[in-house]
Amino acid sequence: MTAGPQIPAAPAEQGRPVPPKDWLPGLVENGKTDVVSGFILFLIALPLCLAIALASGAPAIAGVISGIIAGTLACLLSGSHVTINGPAAGMIVIVAGAVTELGYETALAVGVVTGGLQVLLSFAKAGKMTGFFPLSVIHGMLAGIGLIIMASQIHVALGRLNPGAHGFHILTEIPPSFQNLVPEIALVGLAAVLVMVFWPMTGALGKIVPAPLVAVVVGTVIATINGAGDILVGEGDDQRSSRVDLGGGLLDGFISPNFSEVLSGPAIKWIFLYLFVASLESLLTAEAVDKLDPWKRRSDMNRELLGKGVGNMVSSAVGGIPMIAEVVRSKANILNGARTRWSNFFHGLFLLVFVLAAPGLLELIPLAALAGILLVVGFKLAHPNDFRHALHVGKVDFVLMFVTAFTVLLTDLLIGVATGIILGLIWALVKGTSVGNLFKPAVAVTEQGEQITIQLRKALGFHNFIPLRSKLDGLPPGKTVALDFAGVHYVDPTVMERLYDFEVNYTADGGTVVRVGDERLTADSHHEFATRTAPKTLAQT
Repeated sequence: MTAGPQIPAAPAEQGRPVPPKDWLPGLVENGKTDVVSGFILFLIALPLCLAIALASGAPAIAGVISGIIAGTLACLLSGSHVTINGPAAGMIVIVAGAVTELGYETALAVGVVTGGLQVLLSFAKAGKMTGFFPLSVIHGMLAGIGLIIMASQIHVALGRLNPGAHGFHILTEIPPSFQNLVPEIALVGLAAVLVMVFWPMTGALGKIVPAPLVAVVVGTVIATINGAGDILVGEGDDQRSSRVDLGGGLLDGFISPNFSEVLSGPAIKWIFLYLFVASLESLLTAEAVDKLDPWKRRSDMNRELLGKGVGNMVSSAVGGIPMIAEVVRSKANILNGARTRWSNFFHGLFLLVFVLAAPGLLELIPLAALAGILLVVGFKLAHPNDFRHALHVGKVDFVLMFVTAFTVLLTDLLIGVATGIILGLIWALVKGTSVGNLFKPAVAVTEQGEQITIQLRKALGFHNFIPLRSKLDGLPPGKTVALDFAGVHYVDPTVMERLYDFEVNYTADGGTVVRVGDERLTADSHHEFATRTAPKTLAQT
């Protein structure tokens, strides 16, 4: 199997290869490759849908409902081409918190309202909202979520109930679970972790058969042999089955939302968190997947919000958990040769067919196997290499990521992200950003024939990038664009990376981008996206 699809030769006058047809012509032209990729994605998504729903405090079938709607409906309305939608680990902490505080039916109402707000944001053209948030804080938020997932799922993998602890107790509750583990169940959890870690290293077989599926199969076999699946977890009246429980199946999984408390203070808080995390992560994933797309297609970010909004409204209205664009499944989609959004559709269709045809097989899956899968997923979200990368970019980026991650872990997501943003704003002021320049960039655009000059002045940071991004997005294609840094005294890593992305995309569309005056700026590290600062004598002029 090849690493990816064969890319057609690009015409000489274009910087991008000719993309495959989309919509119905694309279904006819690319059906074979998209069906194959969709089937492989279904094998990846099925155990993850179950695991994410259960970790979120929702019924297991709720994850499958979300995956079906994400694939068959949301993908047809979204603005991306090979990005895969569905339940994702990044939303576990948010959904679990809402379910715990509000109850599941009210949490569903929160999902419906959030979906409606995402639709409104799409019409308001809010797809550029990612430009405001420092990338180090976003990475820290995801790392914090990963740490919480690991801290909660370790109990399930050991045969104990998740105590749902908060603050420092989320860490202090872990040793008792190790001391009181259930050996038969812990063996299942350990096997799932080992499969998730080592199966991808098996070469071609590891690429064809997804690790989550193998982890579930191995865990189920072990549980059947050693009787782990028949052991109840918990104590007294709180005892529960150690296997997946689908209730009455797909149709019985349809639950109506309860809107009676959706305007209460706690519900509004969760609506905001749903909206913030689901929208931000989906847009960032679409951006990341665009960079991997062999045909260099760019997603319509406003339509991404529309697709996710409609999908979340429908999913939550019938009992499903929220959906977002998911980066790991999207990468697998590209590597397995997907060409259009139809691979996303087929993955949802296969989910629907399987859960209708063989629900009994799903109820053989031990919860410890799903917890083991999520332990590895959480570790990847908080991978040490991500912290190491932040340190290579700069010490300030590392501090912002580290503080955000552990504040999310020990307090909550909103406080963690707010802390990171506030620290970033304080650092921008320390580096000489004026209050007037904090949220408004000093930018002037002049056009002379085929050349456009973007005069950049003062400080450029995540805090004032959105207006600059609007100007860049509005430039006509095919021109020579000069980015003039002559009057800049500070550029943060978020802007450095965003400007790099602009250069790549504008050049691919047939234009030319040159930088002027950036040689006077000194980098804080050897990384290409490191903070740039002008010498003090120049910064003061």
